[in-house]
Amino acid sequence: MGGRLKNKLLPEKRQMIKMLMLAAKIAVGSSIAIYLAELLELQFSASAGIVTLLTLVTTKRGTIKLALARFVTFAVVVLFSWMTFIPFRSEWLAFGVFIFLTVLMCQVSGWMATLSVNAVIGTHFLTTLDFSPASFLNEFLLVLIGSTIAFLLNLFHHNRSQEEHLREKMTYTEEQMQFIFGEVAAYLSNKTMEVDVWGHVAKLESLIREYTREAYEYQENSFRSDPEYYIDYFEMRMDQCKTLYSLHSGMWWLRVVPEQAMPLAEYMLYLAEHVTELNVPEPQLERLNEMIEDMGKEPLPTDKEELEGRAILYHIMKSIEGFLLVKKRFVDARLPKQEEG
Repeated sequence: MGGRLKNKLLPEKRQMIKMLMLAAKIAVGSSIAIYLAELLELQFSASAGIVTLLTLVTTKRGTIKLALARFVTFAVVVLFSWMTFIPFRSEWLAFGVFIFLTVLMCQVSGWMATLSVNAVIGTHFLTTLDFSPASFLNEFLLVLIGSTIAFLLNLFHHNRSQEEHLREKMTYTEEQMQFIFGEVAAYLSNKTMEVDVWGHVAKLESLIREYTREAYEYQENSFRSDPEYYIDYFEMRMDQCKTLYSLHSGMWWLRVVPEQAMPLAEYMLYLAEHVTELNVPEPQLERLNEMIEDMGKEPLPTDKEELEGRAILYHIMKSIEGFLLVKKRFVDARLPKQEEG
């Protein structure tokens, strides 16, 4: 009971740590950005802190992309400001036209994330109506300081602990699959399942979906050569869970366990030992194919019940084959990347 409670509270604890770290980075980064802007005696120095805040909410890769997008759109925003604020005497009308052009530009370029900072820059030019080189440099430095501070702080990300967490979840996923195969083997041995194993599969699938989301987050915060490995792994396990549902449908129809099920039960226990990250499933596929061939050599069923039982066993073995082929495709896809590495 205590272990279950601990596992249940762990994700909440991790989420709280992530929230605290992000809040701390935003607070520290925004303060430093404003301090540097004040040291340089820039106008609207607080805006440097806003740029840092709006950039820090992204991932490492997102920070770089967003910073580059800010610099690319910066010149366009200055041009829009000059085109609208000088000719129009009405501030509200000029700003409305400016926002229309800016939003349109951000939508077309796919850089809507830059809109907020671009709008802030526009309000500065609307306030001063100063388009001198000094004013241009002032706004550029605000964006540069804010983006640089955000980039530097986003380098300090708990990647190592996040990777360790993902590896723990990989081990947990494999343990759960081994447990499921053990329960299936017990059923095929004419023993009673002690738990709702299919509800267990549904719960595992939900967990793997969450692990996949965390793997995507890790990828976006990592500059490793192959950060998508964890995404590929958990997506592979998700596909394997789907094949387990096919296995379930076969087990559901198996009301009377035939004699031929005993070798399959032994095979399930053997398979459970090899549901691991590094296992290449070729031997398991070969042994399974031998079992299918041996079943085909047996005398024909003598009654309908035996015929149905054997057909269901064949369905179960083909479902297991699908489970193994998913892992084989994962291994085959990884080999070229390992050779490149």
